[in-house]
Amino acid sequence: MTPTTTDAQPDERAERSGHTEPSVRTRGLTRIFGEGDAAVEALKGIDLEIASGELVVILGPSGSGKTTLCNIIGGIDRASDGTVEVAGEDISTEDPGRLSDFRRDHVGFIFQFFNLIPTLTARENVEVIIEMTGRGDKGRVPELLEAVGLGDRVDNFPAQLSGGQQQRVAVARALATDPELLFADEPTGALDLPTGQQILALLQDLNAQGRTVIIVTHNSSVAQIANRVLTLVDGRIESDETNTSPAAAADVTW
Repeated sequence: MTPTTTDAQPDERAERSGHTEPSVRTRGLTRIFGEGDAAVEALKGIDLEIASGELVVILGPSGSGKTTLCNIIGGIDRASDGTVEVAGEDISTEDPGRLSDFRRDHVGFIFQFFNLIPTLTARENVEVIIEMTGRGDKGRVPELLEAVGLGDRVDNFPAQLSGGQQQRVAVARALATDPELLFADEPTGALDLPTGQQILALLQDLNAQGRTVIIVTHNSSVAQIANRVLTLVDGRIESDETNTSPAAAADVTW
């Protein structure tokens, strides 16, 4: 990776990268867990903009606040202080019902440990999200599974799939509601190198289709595929680097 550290303003960075509209904007974002002497400040005043269509890697060690940051941006968690705008909507003070609607309408999540329902087939694991959210088209599920390389495994149960194949089902499930913002939390953490490369290539393809993709990882090698790399340390953004020459997923090693 050949990133160059930049102090450019968000509009300048967006123009240079070819992305213009902010998909995510946070100001003074703070998250405190616990109270009194037991309080832990996981995020410490994060100011951030991510342009629509960027592929961003949020890098940092365990406990740096990277997953907390994405959970707040994605509407899973709520900040203790500060503001969050996603797709032009201020979600900082939304009630739980509205946050649920926001996640349904705008956001897809891919988690490290797949979270598939073992008694459902690949097809059914994707369909259940459509049924739960009321968003998406069940008729497109075979197409989604075909797009992630599982066209011949739609009727297999999770136990009949490899780890990489299960992660692909999780990707298809995240895409079922056609989100404009896609989060991937340690998407390669449970995978071997060849399978991890395949998942990273899939994320690059989804980004090339116009989705904003945010990958959370402690693996610095994954940052090679990003347009931009944010490094979090102790709840603060330590660096914000633009990658002028993102690598192909097949060239990433760890």
